[in-house]
Amino acid sequence: MAVHYCALCRRSSFAGRRHLFGAAHRRRLREALDRLQEAVAAARAAAAAADGDGGAAVRRYDPAEHDGRVWCLCCGRGVRRDGRRGGLALPQAGLLQHLAGPEHRRETARFWRENRAEAALRERFLVPAEEYERFARALERALAAHRRQEEERIRQMAAGIREAERRQRETVRAALQLQTEPELCAGPSGGSLPAGPERDSSHNAEQPGPSGMQAGPDLNWMESGQALTFIGHQETEGKGNVHTGAKPPWLTEEEDGSKQQIGPSYEEFLKHKEKQKLKKLPAERVGANFDHTSQTGDSWLPSFGRVWNHGRRWQSRHQFRTESGEKKKKR
Repeated sequence: MAVHYCALCRRSSFAGRRHLFGAAHRRRLREALDRLQEAVAAARAAAAAADGDGGAAVRRYDPAEHDGRVWCLCCGRGVRRDGRRGGLALPQAGLLQHLAGPEHRRETARFWRENRAEAALRERFLVPAEEYERFARALERALAAHRRQEEERIRQMAAGIREAERRQRETVRAALQLQTEPELCAGPSGGSLPAGPERDSSHNAEQPGPSGMQAGPDLNWMESGQALTFIGHQETEGKGNVHTGAKPPWLTEEEDGSKQQIGPSYEEFLKHKEKQKLKKLPAERVGANFDHTSQTGDSWLPSFGRVWNHGRRWQSRHQFRTESGEKKKKR
């Protein structure tokens, strides 16, 4: 008997096509069809709701939510559950379109024939073309309504922006009108002192102090409508800032006496660099501990003794003789 491979059970059966009538194959077939039937029932429920008074659902597209796929057991591939139209997601539209297509109908018939499934259950996994057409028309109406809502919302936002701009222009215009009004006189031209709060404000304006007032925190000079007097640009010879055209301080040439050295000099940097190089040499090298502070006369000449680290070189000769004598005694 020929060996039969079952794609649903994913194994070969040496019993041939009798495997299709076995309990294990029937159980796996029923479980797989139940999972697919749940997805198909949800899609057809969405189509029925769209055909009724509820209308088709339109959502804002979210990749994490609307990029899911449903495994079609009959076609052997994954199908997108939701459709997409620009930045909008159409729930269950992708699965409904697949279930109503001729390819799915043809593959469903093949799957039922190869796996010996119940013929009465096949129509539950198919969507009639008329039902999908009604869903498509409801979906187009929902998209048109959503488009009108978006346009209305954009118009309302534009109207709100224009209203805010109009209020801002009116506020600026009112502020400019207050600034351009002529200054109120402190009193009549006859020279008599004004009475009431105007006299108090003029009296406060004559008091000495910063900006010619001592009125305290209430600022009566602002309430009286008086304005500050412009006395011209105050310029000092040889001084200024960048706003008056003066040279910035980082471009001015300092005098020799006012120059201050910041940080180590170049010579000190070279000495420090040389010390860093010496730190990498072995500490027990010849001449590492030489005393450079020792004083030597101009008439001093080397006596060609051995290599030394401290003192004079001629002392190293006596030290060598002393050490050699001690070694001979020990022998």
